[in-house]
Amino acid sequence: MKVILAGFGTIGQGIVKILKAKDNFIKKKFDEGFEIVGVSDSKGAVYDSRGLDLDLLLKIKHEKGTIKSYPDAKILDSNRDLIDEDADVLIEVTPTDIRKNSVGMSNLLRAFKTGKHVVTSNKAPLALNFKGLKKEAIKNGCLFYYDATVGGATPIISTAREILDSVNIESFQGILNGTCNYILSRMTEEEAPFDLILREAQQLGYAEADPTYDVDGIDTACKLVILANSIMEANATFKDVKVKGIREITEDAIKLAKRDGKVIKLIGEIDCKKLEVSPRLVPEGHLLDVSGNFNVGLFRTDFAGEIAVGGIGAGQMETASTIFRNLIKILRSKHGIRGMA
Repeated sequence: MKVILAGFGTIGQGIVKILKAKDNFIKKKFDEGFEIVGVSDSKGAVYDSRGLDLDLLLKIKHEKGTIKSYPDAKILDSNRDLIDEDADVLIEVTPTDIRKNSVGMSNLLRAFKTGKHVVTSNKAPLALNFKGLKKEAIKNGCLFYYDATVGGATPIISTAREILDSVNIESFQGILNGTCNYILSRMTEEEAPFDLILREAQQLGYAEADPTYDVDGIDTACKLVILANSIMEANATFKDVKVKGIREITEDAIKLAKRDGKVIKLIGEIDCKKLEVSPRLVPEGHLLDVSGNFNVGLFRTDFAGEIAVGGIGAGQMETASTIFRNLIKILRSKHGIRGMA
């Protein structure tokens, strides 16, 4: 199965590493594997219908900073040109950009129009136009998987759609951003100010140089929209979410919460009346009281009561593993195999 990979940063390179490691497993199970025929990064794209050498791709990216110097391949200037080439699947892992006309949005729409199945970790397009993207996928007979947009390796979407499909999900609360959870956890442990812990998170690689999407709640809001639309049949977009981040959380607020046996967490909530992201007081020991860069989703259902699912919410291999799981679903569908991989 021929694959185009749009985005060759941390997640894109993680996908290549997993495909290398799992190649024999895939071929043994399905009598065919995944062949990466095209890759793009921020400086351009390369394509070879015979397949690209995965070790060489990683080596060139590490040494040159771009894959444009890959030898004996067609050099392309844009993602559009790359997606127009022959392939079965697009893996879209370009950076999240909460603009209507972002690269990610263009890539997904182009992939569907050219008949390609899509697996993505890019939250913004789905937060802005979930209904439209799903419609395009169906119209063109394409499979569309986006589990990696919410929770990294934590199977929040698949738990709701595959395990809780026989009950009614009445509401959802969750910690959906590992960066914010790390910062708030460290502020609680050290009773230290926000700015100090943010710098620590940046030094450790948990926070970006520009942490706006994380600490201002934008990332959590995008994920909340995707969840509302995919598991609760809403018709929401990013503008429907009431958002408040964690910049204003002070040492005094942390101390007061601890005095009362509580912790402060950035919670995303969905119910029949609202979508909201805001810092909340959570009792110590509660299902939502997780530390570090963990994510957790808490579903409230009509007959099964409260169901929680948690795990590491970000990271190269964690997110790439979810994309790999979705690729296996596409292979299973092609071969008419039901059930889990």
